[in-house]
Amino acid sequence: MKKWIKLELAVVLFAALIGLVESCKEKADIKESMAIASDVPETKILDKKSVSEDFKKYWYAGEAELNSYELNQARYGEIREGTAMLVYVTEPFLKNKQVKADNQSASNIPVLKLNSTKNYLTGIYPYSIMSSSFYPVHDNQHALKVTFSCQEWCGQVYAQLNNKSNFEIQSHSYFESEGDQELELEKTVLENELWNKIRIDPNNLPLGSMKVLPSMEYIRLSHKELKSYDAILTLMDNGALKTYKIEYPGLNRTLEINFVTEFPHTIESWSDTFVSGYGSNAKKLVSTATKIKTLKSPYWRQGSNKFLNMRDSLGL
Repeated sequence: MKKWIKLELAVVLFAALIGLVESCKEKADIKESMAIASDVPETKILDKKSVSEDFKKYWYAGEAELNSYELNQARYGEIREGTAMLVYVTEPFLKNKQVKADNQSASNIPVLKLNSTKNYLTGIYPYSIMSSSFYPVHDNQHALKVTFSCQEWCGQVYAQLNNKSNFEIQSHSYFESEGDQELELEKTVLENELWNKIRIDPNNLPLGSMKVLPSMEYIRLSHKELKSYDAILTLMDNGALKTYKIEYPGLNRTLEINFVTEFPHTIESWSDTFVSGYGSNAKKLVSTATKIKTLKSPYWRQGSNKFLNMRDSLGL
C-alpha cells in the first residue's frame, strides 16, 4: 500500500513539474515576443517603424485573435453559404528560411500572421480554402511569405510566394493548363498583405493607381494569369468604420474591406464583386462576409474535446 501511495505521489509531482515547465516556457515565449517586437533590429538595411504600446499590449499577450464570419461566396455562377475565419497572431520569423523561428535570435523578424479560411458547399461537394500571409509588424517591407491551398473533390491547388530579391512563386494545380509553375515577379503590392497592413497601420495603406498582385485565391479559382494587374486603391472614412477599396478594371472586380477606425482596427465585413461562372452561366455576383464574433484565445492550447463548446461561441 505504501508503495502505491509513493507511486501516486511521484506521478502527481511529475505532472505538476511538467505544468510548471510549460507555464514558464509560455511566459518566456511571450517575453521573447515582446523583446523582438520592441528592441531587436531585424535588419541593418531597412528602417523599422516604431511599434506602439497599445500594439504590444494587444498583440503580445500570448493570445491569437479569432474572427468568425457568415460567408456568402460566389462560385460557378451561384451564391454559396458558408463560414470564414480570420486568425491573426504574432510570431518570430526567420528571414532566410522564411518559416516560424523556434528560438530567439537577433535576426528574427517579428510578423503579424494571418490565417484566412473559407468553407462552403457547391452542391454535393465541399470547398476548403486557406491562405496565410506573414507581414512584418514594423510595416517596412512587403509580406515575407504568402501561401494558398484549396481542396475540393475534383482535386487540390496550392501556391507559395517567397519575398526574396524578387517574388519567387511556386504554383501547383491539377488542371493541365496550369500544372506546375515556377516564376519570378517584380515586387509590387500584394492583395494578401493588405489584410495585415489594415490591422497594423491603416494610415499607411497604399492609395492611388498602381500594380497589385491579386489574392492567390482569386487568381487560382478564376484561372487568371499569375501576375500583377492595374488597380485603383481608395480609403473611405465612414466615421466609426472605414472602407478600403481595391478596384481591378481589367478584371472587372472590386474588393471592399470594412474595418473599425479605432485600434485594433478589427475587420467587420467585406464584399468581393466579380464575374462568377463560365459560358452562359457567367454572371457578376457579390460575395460577402459579415462578422459573427471576435475572441482572443491561445487556441493552440485548446485542442482537447472539452474546448469544443468554444466553437459555439464563434458561431461555427
